Amino acid sequence: MHQAKEVGLTFHVPPKPLATNAITHDWRDFLGPSHNALSTETPLWETPKLVWERIKGEGYASPCVVAGKAIVFHRLGEQEVVECVAAETGKRLWKFAYVSVYSDRYGFNAGPRCQPISDGKNVYIYGVAGKLTCLSLATGQVVWKRDIAADYKVPQNYFGVGATPLLEGNLLIVVVGKDSGPSVVAFDKATGKQVWAAGKGWTAGYASPVPATVHGKRRLFAFLGGDSRPTEGGLLALDALTGKVEATFPWRSRRYESVNASAPLVIGNQVFISECYGMGGTLLDIKPDGTLTQLWANKRFGTHFMTAIHKNGYLYGIDGHGPQNAPLVCVELKTGKELWREEPEWEVSVSGKTLRLAPALASLILVDGRCLMLGEYGQLAWLDLNPKGYKELSRTSLFVARESWGTPALSRGLLTLCQNEVGVDGSQRRLLCYDLRAATIPGRKSMH
Repeated sequence: MHQAKEVGLTFHVPPKPLATNAITHDWRDFLGPSHNALSTETPLWETPKLVWERIKGEGYASPCVVAGKAIVFHRLGEQEVVECVAAETGKRLWKFAYVSVYSDRYGFNAGPRCQPISDGKNVYIYGVAGKLTCLSLATGQVVWKRDIAADYKVPQNYFGVGATPLLEGNLLIVVVGKDSGPSVVAFDKATGKQVWAAGKGWTAGYASPVPATVHGKRRLFAFLGGDSRPTEGGLLALDALTGKVEATFPWRSRRYESVNASAPLVIGNQVFISECYGMGGTLLDIKPDGTLTQLWANKRFGTHFMTAIHKNGYLYGIDGHGPQNAPLVCVELKTGKELWREEPEWEVSVSGKTLRLAPALASLILVDGRCLMLGEYGQLAWLDLNPKGYKELSRTSLFVARESWGTPALSRGLLTLCQNEVGVDGSQRRLLCYDLRAATIPGRKSMH
């Protein structure tokens, strides 16, 4: 029987079969399965091939990919919309929507900022106006919902709600960010009931909390600091099970209109935090009792809302809030010493025009021995990250549009990402899926 073509979906080519020795994973959490933009997927091919694309609405939320399903959270008209589609074809499996009343104070679009997350059974979404919803992954039916902004009387932050929640065991960890408390709340992921609440004095920024086992104990790290007078914020270290505050480390610019937006990066028994409005980055030592000691600070290594990545004793990240003067920087983890900074100029032809674009507020994924960088304007580059200097392996222009800020989702050799604004060539906002699958080559991990 002939199936009607789905409006808004364009299918290009089927993806290649997975290699017989392929290593794959879901991308169900913010910054991937290990919460630090590190992927174990292999083998991967450097040249992306477009599999499908579908029209999407406003928003900055990254997609989530779980159990062969891609989930996108966006805004159409006066509604926030969740769509679940087949990861390999883009065909819609279900859709859920609700009315959202939100207007951005600074003129950015009114779509959601938080990535959907999933435990394989349910999907959790946190809207720009503070509505938290649990949906069945299989059907899209509502399991439970809460209005966090109303329940905890949280005023609107600069750019709405933007800290993606965290699934940790049976808990859903949410940065609530009420100045008088609580800062962080754990809900029972099955029912939505509060299990514990912790912290006060620091409002919500845009950094998502991360978990880590440090000194044999499961801990949470939340980087807070948003709209507040006086400006306050910093790192909150918590016992993951009870919410007990083990340590606080103030780290926040004194400028009113500044935010803490990069997720903490835990490396062994250390944690790196960074902001780009004056304080820059700092590395902290985590003691067995959870207390924090500063090891070094570097004011010239200040990430905005991208999270730096760690490779072989070096940190790599975008310094500054761009779009101009936002170079990629390499810093030695042990000392905080800068080894190099580079802001490449990429020449791109589109609609008869030649444009010179920088990576600007790019996102990084460390994968298959290389780094995959999605530039703010839609350029996808493979890099060899090393302390000797910037080395570009290949680059493809996927589209040319502003505000491509969300980290792509890499799962089963497919790269799913969002074009968040209308392109220079008139292309609409889209969810796009690219094939990076490589064939098996005996004795080699990946195909270059």
